[in-house]
Amino acid sequence: MAAPVRLRDDYTADDVRKAAKQAKDAAQTRRLLALAAIYDGASRGEAARIGGVGVQTVRDWVLAFNANGPSGLIDGKAPGQTPKLTTEQREALKEIVEEGPTPAIHGVVRWRLVDLVQWVWDEYRISISRQALGRILNEMGMRKLSARPRHYAQDPQAAETFKKNFAEMDAIAKRFARGKMIEVWFQDEARVGQKNKITRRWARKGTRPRAPHDQRTRSAYIFGAICPALGKAAGLVLPRCDTAAMNLHLAEIAEVVDPGAHAIVLLDQAGWHKAKDLNIPANISLLPLPPRSPELNPVENVWQYMRDNWLSNRVFTSYKNILDHCADAWKRLADQPWTIMSIGLRDWAHRS
Repeated sequence: MAAPVRLRDDYTADDVRKAAKQAKDAAQTRRLLALAAIYDGASRGEAARIGGVGVQTVRDWVLAFNANGPSGLIDGKAPGQTPKLTTEQREALKEIVEEGPTPAIHGVVRWRLVDLVQWVWDEYRISISRQALGRILNEMGMRKLSARPRHYAQDPQAAETFKKNFAEMDAIAKRFARGKMIEVWFQDEARVGQKNKITRRWARKGTRPRAPHDQRTRSAYIFGAICPALGKAAGLVLPRCDTAAMNLHLAEIAEVVDPGAHAIVLLDQAGWHKAKDLNIPANISLLPLPPRSPELNPVENVWQYMRDNWLSNRVFTSYKNILDHCADAWKRLADQPWTIMSIGLRDWAHRS
């Protein structure tokens, strides 16, 4: 049997009991009381009985106490398995996921877990399972999301320049309505018809839920505009997209703008948005968004919200049925100003 290890001499039995009284960990308290008995002259066997352990375990407690004092008797967290990927390797993985694959090099047009597993092996000769790699991606804040379409001829710099210049609200106010309160509105149109969309839904794992899908082609258009800062909305359901319909919508927006305020309406460059015979109310100014930049218009997100919650996964029995459902969906949205704010507020457009 190994020789007993002496306890450190900068503590007394009273000091150890005081530490045990202050301890919040039950196991630490029990171990400190066992060591206090040794300080009082008890044998290692008696200390083991007090602690409810064997003599060898008491020896381990003495070594831990001598090294770190009372804190050495607190159970530490197990270190666990060494991470498969280092911090540098994780950052490289995150970068390549965000950049996306190069088809000519990687042989795929989108990353799957199996492709990234192969990439990790090719780059670092590290074998890792798809499940483990999926957990690593989740830890880094990555999720598998639906990609938003981007026009091949879009100029990213134009969108960034537009957002930067829009932040100069003083210049915009002087340009459009000196001395008036400015309301920032976004406008867009959405087609809703019998050939409707099917959205995701909760279902039992391993099944594929069914939803009704019509092949008929009757449709209508929702002309929608929102003022995210104030949670306001102005919309019409119309049979077609043309200048006459746009004139009706501008008149509707003008009615909702606060008295004495001036609305800057941001919208895309569709033909009926810039027609020569467009009748623009006096309390409205139109500001076109950069070409091919729908991501700058939060009304696009409004359409997705309305389809996901009120308009998809249904069959419209007639044209009037389409109009009724579209009008009901827009009224529901207009009655939820906080939803409009949540969906529509953009830092670049609403800086104070």
